[in-house]
Amino acid sequence: MTKSQRTALAVLSAAMLMTILDGSIVTVAMPAIQEDLGFSPAGLSWTVNAYLIAFGGLLLLAGRLGDLIGRKTMFVTGTVVFTTASVLAGVASTPGVLIGARFLQGVGSAIAASVVLGILVTIFTEPRQRATAIGVFSFTGAAGASIGQVLGGVLTDALNWHWIFLINVPIGVLTVLVAVKALPADRGLGWSAGADVLGAVLVTAGLMLGIYTVVEVERYGWVSAHTLGLGALAAALLAAFVLRQATTTNPLLPLRILRSRKVSGANVIQMLTLAAMFAFQIIVALYLQKVLGYNALQTGLAMLPAAVAIGGVSLFASARLITRFGERAVLVAGLALLLAGMSWLTRLPVDAGYLTDLLPVMVAVSGGGLVLPALTALGMSGADADDAGLASGLFNTTQQVGMAIGVAVLSTLAAARTGAELVAGASDAVALTSGYRLAFTVAAGLLVAALLVSVTVLRTRHTSEDTTMAPAVPAL
Repeated sequence: MTKSQRTALAVLSAAMLMTILDGSIVTVAMPAIQEDLGFSPAGLSWTVNAYLIAFGGLLLLAGRLGDLIGRKTMFVTGTVVFTTASVLAGVASTPGVLIGARFLQGVGSAIAASVVLGILVTIFTEPRQRATAIGVFSFTGAAGASIGQVLGGVLTDALNWHWIFLINVPIGVLTVLVAVKALPADRGLGWSAGADVLGAVLVTAGLMLGIYTVVEVERYGWVSAHTLGLGALAAALLAAFVLRQATTTNPLLPLRILRSRKVSGANVIQMLTLAAMFAFQIIVALYLQKVLGYNALQTGLAMLPAAVAIGGVSLFASARLITRFGERAVLVAGLALLLAGMSWLTRLPVDAGYLTDLLPVMVAVSGGGLVLPALTALGMSGADADDAGLASGLFNTTQQVGMAIGVAVLSTLAAARTGAELVAGASDAVALTSGYRLAFTVAAGLLVAALLVSVTVLRTRHTSEDTTMAPAVPAL
């Protein structure tokens, strides 16, 4: 790996660090934010979902714009937007301002992250180097999670929650300064090639409305006119997006890319897996604080072994194992480990002991360090070189959508079960634990589904190529 490659990898990894840091640092500070700004329990989830929805909804458009005006330009622009939004979030004094700033952070992250993998795979073309680079990239994400959880606890306890956003500023400024010199320049296709703005509006509105509908289920109920009406509208918007992609001249998501089993299968598995993993991260943090009585710093330290395990496996083991056994075998092994850990949590007691009930889970989720690099390699290798930017945008989109859906659905189910237990006369701790166990049970089901997809859709038919194209999607 040359010096210029190492520098470029460091810049791209720094962007990932900032993005993941921002997501994980919020989880341990959510109780403090709720108390300070007066968020309702349902409204509090928007401190996470406003970011994830903007991020996931705009990634495809941002990826296309990267193809048009150049990936380096998009990366730098997105990092500037994210850093500016972090300042706004850091000085927020009302729920509306914070949610708006979080949405703008998501916009900046979408602009920058949509092109990161596209840049990475064009810099690292040799398979072994690419596997190593992806391992380092994935490790940085896990490092961001571990740093965020501990740093979030330190800043929240020592200063206040505002600093969990302001910490992004020096990272963002340094990233921009280095990226301007380190990343390779590219001109892009030019504006004349076109971008599907209407498609971006449809998918973003559909995702946001769908997540809003799920978050508000606790208030209105699953079969209320409010829930069914908004749910139908969200589905219609997403269906209109798919129809437009099949008919427009310059689609945001050309459906041809879904013909690859590697691309379509990896994206489905990623949505299922990250829905479970991100909900795990948030719900375990809430359990530690609301049931076991940990403070923010103790929560961050308690979650640290999971992030370290994921990061260590992705950095030191994933590339070697993928090279030796292949992406699919490594993926299945990682999912099996994650499933074991999530299944263990379905029996979580009210008075859990950390060493006996939680630490084994923190070790088992090291499977994420195998799953994420394998999925990245599969998702990107299944696309043609001309579709690298598109595949990168799609892969990042399903990542954020999976996390948003996981948080919304599992948190809502947990809250509904908790409410029912309280009405039945259970104590707060018993009711909360019952709700969290239900969430972990559903998360385990999502991982089972991910395993089934990995052993069916991703089954190998040819030895040298990706191969298999799903016939259901028409060519454009």
